[in-house]
Parts: sequence; structure tokens; C-alpha cells
Amino acid sequence: MGTCINHPDRETPYICMKHQIYLCEECLECRDPKIYCKHRSACPIWFMSKRKAGWEAEDKQAAATHTVTFLPDGRTVSVPADSTLLEAAQAAEIHVNASCSGKGSCGKCKLVVTSGEVSTQSTPLLTDLEKEKGYVLACQSQITGDVSVQIPEETLARKLKIAGMGQAVTDRLNRLVTDIDPMLQEIPLTLEHPSLDDSVSDLDRLNRGLKKQGCDVDRLNVGIKVMRQLTEVVRRDNWNITVSVVRRKCANEILEVRPGNGQHQSLGLAIDVGTTTIVVYLIDMSDGSVLAATAGHNRQADCGDDVINRIVCAEKDGVKKLSRMALATINDLIGEALDSVDAKREAVRNVVVSGNTTMAHLLLQIEPRYLRRDPYIPTVSDFPILKAGEIGLKANPMAAVFIMPGPASYVGGDIVSGILYTGFHREDPVTLFIDIGTNGEIVLGNKEWLMTAACSAGPAFEGGGIRWGMRAEEGAIEKVTIDPQTLVPTLSTVGDAPPRGICGSGMIDLIAELLKTGIVDRSGQFATELGNDRVRKQGDEWVYVLTVADETPVNEDIVFTASDLKNLIYSKGAVYAGFTTLLGEAGMDFSMVDRMIITGGFGQYLNIEKAVTIGLLPDIDRSRFAYMGNSSIVGAYMALLSTTYRQEARTICNSMTYVDFSSNPSYMDEFTSALFLPHTDLNAFPSAVAGVS
Repeated sequence: MGTCINHPDRETPYICMKHQIYLCEECLECRDPKIYCKHRSACPIWFMSKRKAGWEAEDKQAAATHTVTFLPDGRTVSVPADSTLLEAAQAAEIHVNASCSGKGSCGKCKLVVTSGEVSTQSTPLLTDLEKEKGYVLACQSQITGDVSVQIPEETLARKLKIAGMGQAVTDRLNRLVTDIDPMLQEIPLTLEHPSLDDSVSDLDRLNRGLKKQGCDVDRLNVGIKVMRQLTEVVRRDNWNITVSVVRRKCANEILEVRPGNGQHQSLGLAIDVGTTTIVVYLIDMSDGSVLAATAGHNRQADCGDDVINRIVCAEKDGVKKLSRMALATINDLIGEALDSVDAKREAVRNVVVSGNTTMAHLLLQIEPRYLRRDPYIPTVSDFPILKAGEIGLKANPMAAVFIMPGPASYVGGDIVSGILYTGFHREDPVTLFIDIGTNGEIVLGNKEWLMTAACSAGPAFEGGGIRWGMRAEEGAIEKVTIDPQTLVPTLSTVGDAPPRGICGSGMIDLIAELLKTGIVDRSGQFATELGNDRVRKQGDEWVYVLTVADETPVNEDIVFTASDLKNLIYSKGAVYAGFTTLLGEAGMDFSMVDRMIITGGFGQYLNIEKAVTIGLLPDIDRSRFAYMGNSSIVGAYMALLSTTYRQEARTICNSMTYVDFSSNPSYMDEFTSALFLPHTDLNAFPSAVAGVS
């Protein structure tokens, strides 16, 4: 019993478990009827509120659904009334880019209503021409009846341009690991037949056989399932068996005993779970050869481009939803790889997953909310060996799964993988390592010491928050030069296809060219008196026209706006400030760095000179730069095949000192100084300044 919050003189048994308040019979009405509440099914207040409002009307409303058809595929889905088009797309597993996680601030989730009606909110993120064509933002459009929508040409997902898929790369990988030593081993045995003189139990006989093969039986566990099967299995093929043993840090375990000791195909998976892109390698565990390599968009991108938006989405919609989205992408890629070599999922018995800390937590359905709350602590840094069936991976359910360890909330297993592959932690030269992506992770050090930090570069270089930004898909502008006299650009696109937008490498080229030709100044302001139609005002801001409407499949000018430039300057400033702050923490500057390693898919197409020109990379001897591809997937490959490398990954993780920029006052000073092209301190960029002048 308690007193009513509205009538303190009245005692009442009715308590709202959500808000922990009491309400008398007169006040029995749910305060948040449209918000999910886990207590609702047993809540008398909700029960009485329904009765007051009318049972039949509410039940009818709750049962109302509408059908949404997505073109050009023709896929349909039924959703509750008043759902948004974005929610319908997610239910239909249709990729609709929602960089801002449905807040209506990015303008990326465009759809064209071809029939039916939706209730949509006014937004400045759509041009007048787009509105005339029936464009809406999916996250801001509520479904009021059956509706058909078209996915615009410029937002259709196309095949990504992914580095590291060619035969030359797989040949190089095949030579990386010579002694193959997987987590789950298949051990063929021929056991001695029992007799009156040798009457030990079947399990003791099995352990004796394993001991002869060098297996530490004193640290060997066996489950009841295996013991129940053992009697029949060992006798079915005259005591010839194959034993599946997984090796863990503290104890090993017999997972399966099956009849016959012939050779069975054993496959492995190396998986890089990136915030934007997921890459899967299918490996023959007998020799380490790469049988297939596939890649695709992480479907979690529908909930936002960066890890913060993913965590917020998980808090709002549940961790399981985000996990399912990542698993859907991974399992589709695994199926594609298996089908390409006509292999079965049961043959996959070893898996290594590499990804940042947020991606690892979401994949495993581990609560990630405290990754973004002071003091920014992950639930798990060093994961035990898991089973594929526990996670939901499309592999043998008992396949051993190793998750690459990560030292901090914003420096994860993908960076440990990168260090493992590049190997600078075993060498003398002082190395500055950068994985350029949504969350730019930096490592500084050598074999004596390692310091690491993360700078929030944001999704701009991956296309997020940029008017015509996109990933490195077919039709993405990836290289740009501008004629200094006519200001007309020369463009190169992925796949030589007609331009649909611009990707990260193209943006860096473009900014450098805009600066060199005087279209923008060092502060990022457009020159407004050039008298050239390529530089014009569109709406309330100035833009540079990359290509005109009749040269594109989208029938609209592709432009680069002043807001786009501002976002990219913030992103490049965050990365460069990360370099200088971390070096400052070590009492160093760029002159003391022997080499700089750039990794990540984005770095493959990076023009070093132009990256220096805009102040993204330091102005140092170009021979010190080295690009080493998708180091995360290669590190996962190495750990998949070798116990030594798995142990080394743990050693790397434990030896890294994490520097938190959020509590470091010098980082903001460095960031502010980097918000010019290339920098406020021109002495730090002598060659870049000479090139512009």
C-alpha cells in the first residue's frame, strides 16, 4: 500500500512499476501508453486504462497493419499502423542507409513513394526537386496505408570495392603461417581392443589413446553427451574413431567422438566485423589456403554509421536486434563462401572474429551501454573460447570461436589483429600505426612499449553526413583533379561506372584540388566571386558541382557543399590531433617516428600527397609511409591457424597503454589547431604549402 501521487490522503494498492508511483482508482491511467514497458503484461493500471479507453477500439487499432512494397526487388512486408518506412525496411531486411540512427538529421534514408500515402515531416534535407519527385526520408515517414516505395538509384547498395580479395593476396597469406595449430583439433585414433587382461573402461581407453598422441589428458574434460555416445561409437568401426578436442587456456574438452579415423575436411573462418564492412575468409585448415573471400555491408549501418549510434540504438531497440543484424550479414557471407567451393557448414570447426570492442559486444549480445559512459569500461576484454552454436554463426555448432581481445572501449580486437600482422611490436623502429575509419585508432611504439588511443573521426570519410557521400561501391567517385583555368573536374569512378556519389578517397582528392585551385581557402570558406558556374549557390549554401544531372544515372547534379567540407575538416582534424596528442604523451614529435603504417580498406585508395595537402597525414618523408591493407582480417587469419599467434594477440592486448583523449585537455587544443587546411601551423606542412602556392 502507498499514497496516491495526486491525492496524498488516499491509500491505494495500485503501483506503477515503471515510475514507482501509486495511483488511486480515480487516477488509474497509464502515463506512457505509447512507450514500451516490460511490466505492462501484469500491470493493473494498464488493464484499467484499456477498459476506460474501450477494449474493442484499442484491439482493432493494435491489429491494424499495412503492406509496404519495396522496389525494384518487389519485396513486401506487413507492419503495424504508424510504423515508419525505416522500421518497415529493417523488418524486410532491405538496406536503407540511416547514418543518424533515425533521428532525421543525416538525410541519407531517402525513398520515393510511388503509390499510397505516408505522413511525413517537413525537412530541409530534401531539395525541392526531390520533393517534386516524391522523395521522403524513411525515418520521418509514418505509414498510414498500403504503400509502394522505390529505392533511389543513388542509394542502391552495390558491390563494394574491397582490398585484399585477389589471388596475389591469398598467395601471400598462404605463406604467413607455416605451423598450423588450430583450436579445435581432429585426432584420428585406433584404440586397442578390450580384453580380460585389459579391461579398462571405454573412456579410459580413449584417454590412453589421446595421451599417446601427446594430448594432456590431465586437463581434459568430457561432457555427458559424449559419454552417452561412447559405447556405440567406439565399436561401430572396430575401435577406429576421430576425436574432436578443443584447447582452452585452463582446460581442454572432448567435444565429439565419431566412428572412423579417415581424413575429414576441416575448414576455418576468419571474420573481420567492421563498423561499415564485414569481410569473411574461408580457409582450408590442412594447409592454410584461402578457398574463398567475401565482403558486404554491415546491416547494423541501418542503425547509424558510428559505434555511438549503434550503442544508442541497442539501448533503444535491444542488443538482440543489433546482434541479429550483424549475424545476418556474416551468415550470408559465410553461405556465399561455402557455396562457392561446394562445402558444408558442418566442416567449419574453427573461427576467429576480429572487430572493435562495440562490434564484439553487440555480436555476442553483451550489453554495450557502459562503453560510452564514464569511465568507459567494456564488459569483456579477453574472451574465452566460445562455440559457434552459442553465437549463432553458420558453422558447425561445436566449432571453436576465438574473439580477438581488445584493450579498451574504443581500441579493440581489430587493432590487436593489425599489430599482430604488421609485426612492428617485435621490432626496434618507432612506428605510428593508424587504422583510418569511422573510429580512427592509433598505436605508437615498438618492441619495448606500445601506447594507443582512439579519435572520433566520424563517418564522413565513409560517406556519412556528406550530401552525396557513399562507400566505395560501383559508381563512387574515387579520384578527382580540377583544371585550374576552367575549374572543370576530371573524375574516376569505381568500376568506371557513371557517377552516383563520392567516396572517402575521392573526397580527399577533391578537398586538395579545391584548395589548390583557390575554390576554397585555408579556413574552408568557398570563394564566392569566381564567376564560374561550377561554383554556385544552392539553397542557402555554396557548392562545387562535380557532375551535372545529365551525366549521372540519378538525373541530378552531384555537388560538394560547404557543410560537407566543414564535416570533413572536423574529421581530418580529429585524426591529426590524435597523432600529435599521442606523440605529445610520449614526449615525441613526428621527427622521431621512423615509419607510419596505414591500414584499413579506406587507406588502399588514399593519395598520400593529397592527404598531406589537406592536413590529414603529417608532412614527413614519403618513404616512411607504408600501406598494409585490411590488417584486421589478416591478423584474424594468423590467429585462426596458430596457437602461438593467438597467445601473442593476448600479449599485445595486455602490453598496450591506453590514453583517453576525452579527459585529455591537450587533445581539444590540438583539434582546434587542425581545423584549417592544412593546419594553423604552416611550418608543420612546408611541402603542402609550397604545393598550394
